[in-house]
Amino acid sequence: LCFCGILQRMVKGLPQRLFLGQDYKSPVSVKVFSSWDFCTRGQEAATIKKHEISNEFKVELEERRRFLLVQQETRAQKACHLLTHLRVNVLIGLLVVGAISAIFWATKYSQDNKEESLFVVLQYLPPGVIALVNFLGPLLFVSLIQLENYPPNTEVNLALVWCVVLKLASLGMFSFSLGQTVLCLGRNKTSCASYGYNACDYQCWENAVGEELYKLSIFNFLLMVAFAFFVSLPRRMLVERFSGRFWTWLDREEFLVPKNVLDIVAGQTITWMGLFYCPLLPLLNSVFIFLTFYIKKYTLMRNSRASPRRFRASSSTFFFQLVLLLGLLLAVVPLGYVVSSIHSSWDCGLFANYSAPWQVVPQLVALRLPPPP
Repeated sequence: LCFCGILQRMVKGLPQRLFLGQDYKSPVSVKVFSSWDFCTRGQEAATIKKHEISNEFKVELEERRRFLLVQQETRAQKACHLLTHLRVNVLIGLLVVGAISAIFWATKYSQDNKEESLFVVLQYLPPGVIALVNFLGPLLFVSLIQLENYPPNTEVNLALVWCVVLKLASLGMFSFSLGQTVLCLGRNKTSCASYGYNACDYQCWENAVGEELYKLSIFNFLLMVAFAFFVSLPRRMLVERFSGRFWTWLDREEFLVPKNVLDIVAGQTITWMGLFYCPLLPLLNSVFIFLTFYIKKYTLMRNSRASPRRFRASSSTFFFQLVLLLGLLLAVVPLGYVVSSIHSSWDCGLFANYSAPWQVVPQLVALRLPPPP
């Protein structure tokens, strides 16, 4: 159902240029004479429509200005810009690799030191590192990409791509690290050979994985709340309170569309990953999404400033849905492998008597179907 719903929204959000060609330009006269919706009623709705039309014209003029500048560039200038773009993207790629490595070692260290006195702190090390990486990474990516003076849509989409790589790769590495320590993927242990999982350290390995996903989801939400009320709010109050060159430079926080949208996508991906291990996680995530909407709305309306760069929201809708689809695949593929191939816990759980959770399906089907004549 999730897959079908995402595909439907992706088709609705497909940019028109995919069908009309990259060189297609909508005539300005069409936008001038047919942009207004005469069914609009109410002052607030009319104001929103005016801002929408104004933003559309600003984006159109900015794109045409950039197109003329690109046409006037020499080959040397184009080569210089290409090398600069390549350098920035290589730097961002190295930051992503470093972040993924930090997540891997944090998860491994936390799982390998369960007997230490600081285990209460160490058990929150992986979700803490993941939350910190997902918080700082998009900010660094957007700052580096803004230095390249990309077109607004290219800037948003490129930041979106790198944020997607970071968030999905961090969740993938987190899953792989848990698989190594809990399910002994790529490791040889006596308990793994006998039971199919690390039975010495994890008698109920499904509970252990579910606990990690619960902690990751809760930690992400708490970090979002802390940043909204202990960073964005004091920053806005200080900027309004004091004047000077430093406070003018600091200004309010800019509301970053890719980061805020992908935070929700990452939370939904964690929920999909935990459907089998923690059935209450979807309910918990629903509460988090409800609260996140109003916290983000407060941050946007009170603590943030408008972005100086304009972009077409419709052209980014398709990419956001594509990211959601990638998150669904990231959750479904490992879950399908676990359900079909990994032995259930011997001492607990609903599938303790089965070699794999999937074995219960053909057994129930055989019970429901009438015997052959």
